[in-house]
Amino acid sequence: MNDEERRELADQAYHIAYDLDLKYGCCPQCVLSAVQTVMGDKVTDDLIKASHGLSGGGALMGSGMCGALAGGLLALGAWHGRDPDHFGSGPGLQNFNVGRKLVARFQAEFGGTSCEHLQHRFSGRTWNFWNAGEYMMFAKLREDQCARVSGLVAKWVVEILLS
Repeated sequence: MNDEERRELADQAYHIAYDLDLKYGCCPQCVLSAVQTVMGDKVTDDLIKASHGLSGGGALMGSGMCGALAGGLLALGAWHGRDPDHFGSGPGLQNFNVGRKLVARFQAEFGGTSCEHLQHRFSGRTWNFWNAGEYMMFAKLREDQCARVSGLVAKWVVEILLS
């Protein structure tokens, strides 16, 4: 595969994740769905389903890792993670090394990794997603920003997997 083909696949992942997030939300699922579409079924439907609870910093609590980043790390783990029958074979540094690339790129772009950090960066404050009024106010502010984050993470994952 040449550089142009790799760029096209990464850009395709960006647009799929961006569009899914804009339409449906749930950033980790959007990232994983985009990677699955572009790279194949190592990202399974069960993994996409299981990632749902990681949205909004984990259970919509805001304080944990950005869900898009969590989805990206799960996608990388689908390729490089340690299999359960190999727990005794060491920590699986290859997965940590590719994950570290993703986290470093995310931090360089956004200055932090938590959902709260991104909320503040995008809107100047944090939001209580469990308060319907606050959730609706943030939903209007987040549309393009969070979709962009999902798109970038999906793009970066594909770039890492194809490098």
